[in-house]
Amino acid sequence: MGGGGKAGIGGVGLLLVLAVGYFTGIDVRPLLDGELAGSSAPRELTEAEEQAGAFTSRVLATTEDVWGQIFPAQVGRPYDPPVLVLFSGVTQSPCGGASGATGPFYCPADEKAYLDTQFFATLSQQLGASGDFAAAYVIAHEVAHHVQNELGILGQVNQRRQQVGEVEANGLTVRLELQADCLSGVWARSVEGLLEPGDIEEAVNAAHMIGDDHLQSRAGRVPQPHTFTHGTSEQRARWFTTGYETGDINNCDTFRARTL
Repeated sequence: MGGGGKAGIGGVGLLLVLAVGYFTGIDVRPLLDGELAGSSAPRELTEAEEQAGAFTSRVLATTEDVWGQIFPAQVGRPYDPPVLVLFSGVTQSPCGGASGATGPFYCPADEKAYLDTQFFATLSQQLGASGDFAAAYVIAHEVAHHVQNELGILGQVNQRRQQVGEVEANGLTVRLELQADCLSGVWARSVEGLLEPGDIEEAVNAAHMIGDDHLQSRAGRVPQPHTFTHGTSEQRARWFTTGYETGDINNCDTFRARTL
């Protein structure tokens, strides 16, 4: 399924992937490329990949429900949900190529969020952010970028980033990412009835583990704030918490915040 091997998907796995795509709106074509090309080395999805697909579909459904309610109430218009591309190995998008090493991302050109099936294992085993809700937070964060796109924020920021220098562009990106963290918190508050004890702590821990300062330190580097593109661990956790505690997207305006 992608990567250099071009392995296909066995019968059971193929039916699963098609079912996930049909019932959830997830774009599974990258997973089917090897199968449609008539690969000579078919294989079924691993148990971990099956679980990732099923889990992702459930989280995506909650984001559609939540933003489908919030947009009419707080924005005054309907919400148009994104498509989630679940891939394994490598994939292509209008925003460029991606692999498991690049991490999840949102492409405004096709209004799709891209997520590698192995990312959940990376998040837990390599980044130290374990738990279902840590993974759910990451999915909600990518959907939040689509929310920003729907609100017109993403296009404005991207245009501005092209007009300024690298340091200022990085600063704008940090505000964009922290706003997405806050919007993820708004989503988390709206699914509070589904949460288990410790879920919010898992999300906050995940935010800490993927802060720019923590990741740079973990890589053996002295943190360089001018190179940050997502915000510090403290900032990411705090903005997520702000969204969770208030449930109001108006409190997620990081671009008017004097301090982050």
